[in-house]
Amino acid sequence: MSRQRNLWISLCAALLSCLLVYGVYLLQVRQVELQQTTNVVVPKSFIQAGTLISSDMIELKPVYVGSYNEQMMTRAEDVIGREAVVPLGGYEPILSWKLDRFHLLPREGQYTFQIPKDYILSVSNGIRAGDRVRIYLSGQDGSRIMFPYEVVVASVKSAANVEVDDLNQSHFLSKMAGDAERMYASRREANGNIEQINLNLTEEEWLRIDEACRNQEGKLVIAFSNLTNVEAR
Repeated sequence: MSRQRNLWISLCAALLSCLLVYGVYLLQVRQVELQQTTNVVVPKSFIQAGTLISSDMIELKPVYVGSYNEQMMTRAEDVIGREAVVPLGGYEPILSWKLDRFHLLPREGQYTFQIPKDYILSVSNGIRAGDRVRIYLSGQDGSRIMFPYEVVVASVKSAANVEVDDLNQSHFLSKMAGDAERMYASRREANGNIEQINLNLTEEEWLRIDEACRNQEGKLVIAFSNLTNVEAR
């Protein structure tokens, strides 16, 4: 009986030893895999928010596979020609969400329309390029919301046909850098009043505006929206 028990103990010990050896082997294989590298795109130096990225600003840098995540950009051609949405640190992997491709331009199915002055009743003077606005229609039958969502402002121009902005610190760059205080100050320190406003709209949206306003039956009230949880069209 004792010999049988000792045999079982020996078998269990041998099995545990095999499992231990196999576990160590798996850990070593995993360690080797984690030490393998893949190339990711990084800036050669600090890149300011709002900068259009060119080929001389970036390079490829190897990182351990264990440090890699799917948002890291691995091809230079996917980065060149895009705009930095936030500041990019030198030699830090560029993540896809930190880039955009000309986001002041109209999206697919949209066009940039300049809204005629005689279509407008009022424009919030704090509006700047890149902002989202809510559009209302004011007429003889009362006022109503023109669209149940915000639309993107492509540009706002002064009477001198220059972009309305703070000459010392661009509102757009302050916004991209997340500098709320500077962004607020730039809205107050503008270089002129808004005389022209351009909106990114679909053809259907523009035709609705034109139909409502061309006979002077209604006028638009364009209000600045600071909502961040509603997607603009």
